[in-house]
Amino acid sequence: MSATAPRVRITPDRTDRRRRRMVGAAVAAGLTLGALAAPAAGAVDHHARHGAGTAAPKADTGSPVRVNQVGYLTNGPKKGTVVTPATKPLTWTLRAADGTERASGTTTPAGVDPSSRQRVQTFDFSKVTDAGQGYTVTVGGKKSEPFGIGDHLYDSLRSDALAYFYHNRSGIKIDADLVGSKYARPAGHDKAAPHRGDTDVPCVNGECDYRRNVAGGWYDAGDQGKYVVNGGISVAQLMSAYERTRTTKGVDAASLGDGRLRVPERGNGVPDILDEARWEMEFLLRMQVPKGKPLAGMAFHKVHDKQWTGFPTRPDQDRQQRELHKPSTAATLNLAASAAQSARLFKSYDPEFAARCLHAARAAWDAAKAHPKIYASDKDSTGGGAYGDRYVGDEFYWAAAELFITTGDHGYAKAVLDSPLHRDAGALFPRGGGMSWASTAGLGALDLATVPSKLTPKQRAEARAMVTKAADRYAADSAKSAYGVPYAPKDGKYEWGSNSQVLNNMIVLATAHDLTGKDRYLDAVLRGMDYLLGGNPLNQSYVTGHGERDSHNQHHRFWAHQRDHRLPHPAPGSLAGGPNSGLQDPVAKKKLKGCAPAMCYTDSLMAFSTNEITINWNAPLAWIASYVDGLGGGAAEHSVR
Repeated sequence: MSATAPRVRITPDRTDRRRRRMVGAAVAAGLTLGALAAPAAGAVDHHARHGAGTAAPKADTGSPVRVNQVGYLTNGPKKGTVVTPATKPLTWTLRAADGTERASGTTTPAGVDPSSRQRVQTFDFSKVTDAGQGYTVTVGGKKSEPFGIGDHLYDSLRSDALAYFYHNRSGIKIDADLVGSKYARPAGHDKAAPHRGDTDVPCVNGECDYRRNVAGGWYDAGDQGKYVVNGGISVAQLMSAYERTRTTKGVDAASLGDGRLRVPERGNGVPDILDEARWEMEFLLRMQVPKGKPLAGMAFHKVHDKQWTGFPTRPDQDRQQRELHKPSTAATLNLAASAAQSARLFKSYDPEFAARCLHAARAAWDAAKAHPKIYASDKDSTGGGAYGDRYVGDEFYWAAAELFITTGDHGYAKAVLDSPLHRDAGALFPRGGGMSWASTAGLGALDLATVPSKLTPKQRAEARAMVTKAADRYAADSAKSAYGVPYAPKDGKYEWGSNSQVLNNMIVLATAHDLTGKDRYLDAVLRGMDYLLGGNPLNQSYVTGHGERDSHNQHHRFWAHQRDHRLPHPAPGSLAGGPNSGLQDPVAKKKLKGCAPAMCYTDSLMAFSTNEITINWNAPLAWIASYVDGLGGGAAEHSVR
């Protein structure tokens, strides 16, 4: 959650009703525009030079030749886009790092791309399969950023994307031996902190008459709040990245195994990705209202500072009182779903912890059934994001699905099969946005389609059909886009965190490919990766440390180098939220007014509505990076057992 903008749920109903996000007290934490809002020196009006003539903000987008700046798999699609006023085909040339020509061809005019208002042409060099680094494509005398071709380009992206979670752990020292000295820090909000940090937290406004130890977990985003509804989807997707190695033939679990990731628990006999997931699960369990208290079994919605945390503030230097906010049905169902999934994955590694998770999941489900309409308020936005949510049908579906898969109990099966969401692919996987903290039913549907359970063969086939039907839509969106992005919001406007929606659509596509082996799904996944890593209208890699023109000033209270040069830039593997037509922060409003949807982004520290980083955006990045890293030359051999 950003420092200043509480998230309001966008309901996934069939009438496509959308509620605008509320913007919180933008300067309550001492935030000002200043020099951060000024355009970069020498910026050019790239839209005027290469676009369709529509007035737009200035942006320095570098070369008009757009490619995936990390690179392309040996046998995968290799496509790019050039922004040009030309209407007739142009000649493109692929050159190796030493300048020798390796391939050439002609571009295909694609008209004006509606997402960017740029006139563009596309090119395809998929036939080139020679591995190497430093390739470039030249069109009309303009050279692209360099990139690689090969089967092992994404190992570091997978590792970095997963390390993001250790970097943002609460309640534990971040070790220089694991992350380097500039990212090391003392534990944040542990028992030595003022008011004992998160180990002894009261409720806000008398919501409870007791205090709770809610230590641990991950800081959500640029602020230092911890939110159950954001933690739920994030931890579930990390666990799902691992669970795929158990359910999909041909997927190697070694890269996620013990001793392979940057976690302090490495060497304990448990896969490192599950160690990381457990850090969050322990926090989620602590957020459950204890037995004997009012609303027992429910989960507190969130915990954060009483007022917005000052900027910048390292977590261990935060002196504010922390507060628990009242339980919600949505948070309770997030706990039920993620704890049920955790129970089955940890059973062979720590049966006692698995049993504790399952007990908590059952209690949370029962509590949510008893209290199905306790909603978080959209107005609860002092000191942290609101995460307001008045539709919880998707959370009920997800929780029931995970509990059924884990236990096989008839009652949970009935809740899944009787849900109006169960046979509605459009509700499970919304076309305009996709899965998110506000739309979680798809998480359950993906697991029903891939994880062994007591579904009948017919029921399992129905679940798989929902996944492939949604994937067909996303693949069609990718095929229609000059930039290959599998994201096409119905009104054309990009949402807050659009990059995470792209990635979540890619997860659906990747799962469909596992289920069917059809190339169109895989191609759309890889084209989505192209978009995220530079093959987009801004020529911008949205992942820190990956690509020549990478985002590195994302909104974060410790990784705030742009504000204080003694502080670091975001760690490698940090995903920027991406273009957001809403422009819900002062910097974006000033710099980006009039922007085309895919151009509504600026890599500025205080442009939090376009440049936030969060756990629930890095989680799908980690899932997809693991998927793509595992493809190598044998992608077609992957299939769900």
